[in-house]
Order: sequence, then C-alpha cells, then structure tokens
Amino acid sequence: MIAGGSPPPHLNGEVAPLDVEEKAAAEAELARLREEHRDLDTAIEAMVANARADHLQVQRLKKRKLVLKDRISQLEDDTLPDIIA
Repeated sequence: MIAGGSPPPHLNGEVAPLDVEEKAAAEAELARLREEHRDLDTAIEAMVANARADHLQVQRLKKRKLVLKDRISQLEDDTLPDIIA
C-alpha cells in the first residue's frame, strides 16, 4: 500500500508506466514488427500478382500480417502516454 491507503497502480488494475529499459525494448520490438509487417505486405502483393499463387499460403500470410498489426497496436498503446484532454 502507498501512504494514504491506496494500493500501488499495478495492484489497482492500472498499468504502471514503462521504465527506460522496457520502453527501449518495446521500441525495438515495434521496429522489428513494423519491418516484418512491411515484408509480409510485399510478399503478399508478389504472390497475388502471380496467377499460380498458393491461395492457402496467401491466407496464412494475411493472417500473420493481422496478428502483427494487432501486436503493433498493443505496443503503441503501451508505449504512448495517455493524454487527458
């Protein structure tokens, strides 16, 4: 408990801000995920342009791309401070 009787933020259902090392690690992971997302986009475009493309493989790549997009959004939300207007 913090003086004043309220529990610390991590025990009160709030997310504690990232420390410097965690933020640097999150930024590095974000960069890696964004690069993989771009690479998948390029690969999907190339496969779709090929008339003999494996449609199952294209669907798998698209699904992976969506998973990456969700993870990128989650990391961005975690690393960007909430702004109260």
